[in-house]
Amino acid sequence: MSFVYRLNAFAARQMTVRPTRLNLDRPAASFSFDDFPVSAWTAGAPVLERFGAKGTYYAAGGFCGQTEDGLTYFDEAVLRDVRDAGHEIGCHSFSHEHGPTVSSTLLSDDLDRNAIFLREVLGDLGPLNFAYPYGEVSPRTKRLAGDRFASARGIHSGVNGPMTDLSQLRAIPLERRSWNPAEVERWVAAAQAANGWLVFFSHDVSDDPTPYGATPAMLEHALAATREVGFDLEPVNRILARAAA
Repeated sequence: MSFVYRLNAFAARQMTVRPTRLNLDRPAASFSFDDFPVSAWTAGAPVLERFGAKGTYYAAGGFCGQTEDGLTYFDEAVLRDVRDAGHEIGCHSFSHEHGPTVSSTLLSDDLDRNAIFLREVLGDLGPLNFAYPYGEVSPRTKRLAGDRFASARGIHSGVNGPMTDLSQLRAIPLERRSWNPAEVERWVAAAQAANGWLVFFSHDVSDDPTPYGATPAMLEHALAATREVGFDLEPVNRILARAAA
């Protein structure tokens, strides 16, 4: 991790772009998948459904129909199936570039391209929620995302609420490379105490996931931990709609 990356990440976290008070009547959790590999739907969604939960799938249009490094990604039919099942489709840019290294003009064009792609496949989805590719954020890209999206999710761990910066939602990884069940339970307890909102994120879902993916058992552990103490389990868009109301 370069010094410039660390400096950008630190500066972005110190800068608040869209401070918002979340009015939640009880703690909440959202489960999200980045990119997204098709296994997040075929293996991940059935786990969510067993707990009565819907997920947020952050789609990067450039991955549509592709297979890279052994991972098969969503296609247009899968996107429609995910939407029709009541899950949320979010934006993850089109080209999945490292945002802080791309000019604002090129980044805006790429975000426009992804929005057009999603509209052509799914129709108007309304205000989109965003996840930064690779979790990389700089003050410049944070301002850009904050002005453009209902929310923008990073990968810095923490509880959202009661005051939250919607331009950089905190998130908890569900990834093989860092899996620690006790850490998940610690964050659940922290969100319960603060009446806050946890946003979990992963990528692929399988019994042998990539370092950035989760097993079904990992996903089930986090769902059970949140459901057991009465969390609402909803996609990002629904939690934001309730919190605003």
